[in-house]
Amino acid sequence: MALTRAFKETVLARVQSDPAFREALLTEGVNALLEGDVETGKAVLRDYIKATVGFEALAERTGTPSKSLMRMFGPKGNPAAKNLFAVIGELQRASGLTLAVRAA
Repeated sequence: MALTRAFKETVLARVQSDPAFREALLTEGVNALLEGDVETGKAVLRDYIKATVGFEALAERTGTPSKSLMRMFGPKGNPAAKNLFAVIGELQRASGLTLAVRAA
């Protein structure tokens, strides 16, 4: 099911105004990846990137061209682990969060 423009704009506004929601979105994106739901994880992180640092700034910070980052997190993207972890690391630095993996 495709998301409507209004929904994406609502998420963008919420990310920008609600620090707890912003933190939860990043956490959920990474958790989805760790659980093997790569498509959802990429989609959530793509929305998070758009709503926070943006692809251009992220490209400068990671040394990866913005077009490559957009493809990585697109529906057909297949990011290499090195690139994916570089992005996650930079998103953590930019947000001031430190995510940790814990056995459940």
